[in-house]
Amino acid sequence: QVQLVESGGGLVQAGGSLRLSCAASGRTVTDYNMGWFRQAPGKEREFVAAQSGSRTGYADSVKGRFTISRDNGKNTVYLDMNSLQPESTAVYYCAARRYYGIRASSSAYGAWGQGTQVTVSS
Repeated sequence: QVQLVESGGGLVQAGGSLRLSCAASGRTVTDYNMGWFRQAPGKEREFVAAQSGSRTGYADSVKGRFTISRDNGKNTVYLDMNSLQPESTAVYYCAARRYYGIRASSSAYGAWGQGTQVTVSS
């Protein structure tokens, strides 16, 4: 089973950028298809982005501003976030699934990190 640890969250002003990292251990990220989710206070966890092989998928709310990528040599997945807005404030989670395909449902993922807080001030 893969273990995931997120980092890179923090406080940023509206319009700013952040790069989140998800370091994997126990297995290589090439064995998995990866996703990013977020959960704002009082809201359900929602899909942000996913990568399966060379394919990527994004929630409509982040399309064109967020980019998911991976560095196989570092066994790490990234989420680059640009033009951040206050509504992006949430805990961001990295997740992994063994089966091929872009999936937006959190139930499709079997491994999760502990999350990293992103706060965007207006």
